[in-house]
Amino acid sequence: MSFDPRSLERLKELGRSLPEPIAPPQQPTDRPLKATEKRHRIETEDNPERLFQELMKASSDGTVPEHLMARLKDAERHIATQNKMKANAQTLPSSQTLSRQPLRGGQGKTTRPTRPNVAAGSEEESLYVAFGQLLLEDDED
Repeated sequence: MSFDPRSLERLKELGRSLPEPIAPPQQPTDRPLKATEKRHRIETEDNPERLFQELMKASSDGTVPEHLMARLKDAERHIATQNKMKANAQTLPSSQTLSRQPLRGGQGKTTRPTRPNVAAGSEEESLYVAFGQLLLEDDED
């Protein structure tokens, strides 16, 4: 790109006479908040009880918009699933210990016995087999 000599001189003069660099524009402090920014405690609260209290404080006549009711229901569902998971985690170890204990009171016949680890062909193994056959014969009567 070429300039005629007069334009080139004019540009050089302007370049020498420019003031300090212009500062970038400042953000106005009274700008509206973006939709992604959280503005109120109603939008930040996760506890359903506190969220309900905040909704009632914010509502003058007790009505709540649908999107906020959906948010309250989601918070309640989330707490309910957490409580179920905690209850399952607590009951799981106790049910495992119950299954390891032998059953009493006539319920033992419905459980499968576990075979002990004995050498095949040993006297102990033949005694276990004979005992098992005796138990089976008693069941037939």
